[in-house]
Amino acid sequence: MEIAIEIVALVAVVAAGAALARRIGVSAPLLLVVIGVAASYLPFVPRVELSHEVVLVGFLPPLLYSAAIRTSLVDFSQHRRSIGTLSVGLIVFTAAGVGLVAYWLLGGPAEADGQERLPLWAAFALGAVVAPPDAVAATAIARKVGLPRRIVTILEGESLLNDATALVCLRTAIGAALITPTFLHVSMDFLRAAGGGLLVGLVVAFVLAKIRARFTDPVLDTTLSLTAPFIAYVAAENHYVHASGVLAVVVTGLLLGHKAPVIQSAASRISERTNWRTFQFLLENTVFLLIGLQTRWILDDLSRSPLSTGTIALATVGVFLTVVLLRPIWVFPVTLLSRRTLGRSRPGPVSWQGLTVLSWAGMRGVVTLAAVFVLPQDTPHREVLVFIALAVTAGTLLLQGSTLPWLVRRMQLPGPDPAEDALQEAAVLQGAHRAGEEELARLVTDKDPVEVVDLLRQRGEARALAAWERLGRPETEYETPSEAYRRLRMAMLKAERSHILKVRDEGLVADEVLQRAQIALDIEESILDRSASDDVGGQSDDLRGPAPAGGPCRHLADAPLVRTPNTPDGCEECLADGSSWVHLRMCLDCGHVGCCDSSPNRHASKHFAGSEHPVMRSFEPGENWRWCFVDETLG
Repeated sequence: MEIAIEIVALVAVVAAGAALARRIGVSAPLLLVVIGVAASYLPFVPRVELSHEVVLVGFLPPLLYSAAIRTSLVDFSQHRRSIGTLSVGLIVFTAAGVGLVAYWLLGGPAEADGQERLPLWAAFALGAVVAPPDAVAATAIARKVGLPRRIVTILEGESLLNDATALVCLRTAIGAALITPTFLHVSMDFLRAAGGGLLVGLVVAFVLAKIRARFTDPVLDTTLSLTAPFIAYVAAENHYVHASGVLAVVVTGLLLGHKAPVIQSAASRISERTNWRTFQFLLENTVFLLIGLQTRWILDDLSRSPLSTGTIALATVGVFLTVVLLRPIWVFPVTLLSRRTLGRSRPGPVSWQGLTVLSWAGMRGVVTLAAVFVLPQDTPHREVLVFIALAVTAGTLLLQGSTLPWLVRRMQLPGPDPAEDALQEAAVLQGAHRAGEEELARLVTDKDPVEVVDLLRQRGEARALAAWERLGRPETEYETPSEAYRRLRMAMLKAERSHILKVRDEGLVADEVLQRAQIALDIEESILDRSASDDVGGQSDDLRGPAPAGGPCRHLADAPLVRTPNTPDGCEECLADGSSWVHLRMCLDCGHVGCCDSSPNRHASKHFAGSEHPVMRSFEPGENWRWCFVDETLG
């Protein structure tokens, strides 16, 4: 019962802390660390000690897997150079630099009184412990402050791989306590861990993909998904393979996430996404609370250290400053050197403002605190090394984590543009609708009911039109067709659910039948809720920013950006016949102003069909995007 109460209390504090962080507008990881530190000194809070087995086997695999299945393999591949230099080169550089500083401050020959000093292998082990930044802390803060997606992708990719590099360095450093490692030994150990982890990840992903492709039950598929990170980790870390379990988990997650639209049903993907979001929320926030809860007992053990307080403080500050400074020392020169020797990367170079943010986003997390407990119990001054790991973790979270939003604003880095997102979504759905229409035309025969074919066309078209409706509204408020549909359909669903509940209460129908009926309503309502939440405040001004550059479209390149409209009052045809419109579009060849496809008469598209003028421009206030009818391209 005591353990059950402690678990319930832990989850309750995590949920309350995360909710409070959202309410007051601070980062949840930072707030939970502070709550944990304060709670560790409460008399009724038991002593909480994180063992490295619990973290490295229980927490780390599912956290990495949940991040990996959401990471775009395409984006990861495009930024592989930046990710590789940070997740491998920077980790080794930091481990070596911190190791030298720690040995300089705490190592050397024994003192005159016989007090043992820190050996060289333990100093480098400490460097490996504090080297890897934390994925959760960096991306949680990065997304909150609106960093460009490219920076977030690099941070996520770095954090997915750097744990493997750090743990291999740590294992090599601990092994140096028994034998003196050579460069060949270290290189072979790293290649074995990395190559073995990559191979195991590929095999596990291939096998699980074959199995999951045969599952149609979302419950069974989600169950297998929840076991996937542990299967990959155990398969790689067993004593026969002795590879990097962390790397195996990341590879498995990246490949299964990339293949999910092919091997999983829609219901399975929805179930997996929902369940993993819940588990990720609990795990990552619990981790930061547990980091804070370690404070009291770590300080109690530190009080028994034979080293003086001044020596411990000097070593802690020295290691902390080294960790913070080595990242920008690596990022700027290596980036410039790689551009000179390898040329610019395919996505284009990261700006110096982006490099500045990357060099400051080095918050440490649970891997650092867990890895330090891997050190053997007889390691000289182990309690001091544990304290330094805690100080670096908490210090980087509080210093860099709290100042990162200010730095992002100072660098004036543009975050994801809602206007560009809305335009791209509308263009993608327009193309998808066109592909669906072509397939429907190929499949339809004379035997198919006309009303069914019309219904299919209307449903596909409505989804595409709803995306276009988000792109602007005139100064007078009105309700778009999609908004009206959502409002009326939600009211209908409420009435339909009330009827089902009435039948349930009367006990006239089997509960299993009623459950299936309720699930059908819930799925439809969740789709409507998703559309409302994605609407960015209805038709907010956030969607009126500059449009993205179009693709290689000759018509967009030749078309002017502006043209004098034939009428500034509205759709020419609608004004003539007295009908209404939703949004307005202007032809950039002749200045014709017509209504959009969400409008009843669709005069803009009809104008193109009659005139074959390829490019139109939004005629809504504040919008400047253009659309090519011929190539179906935004610009």
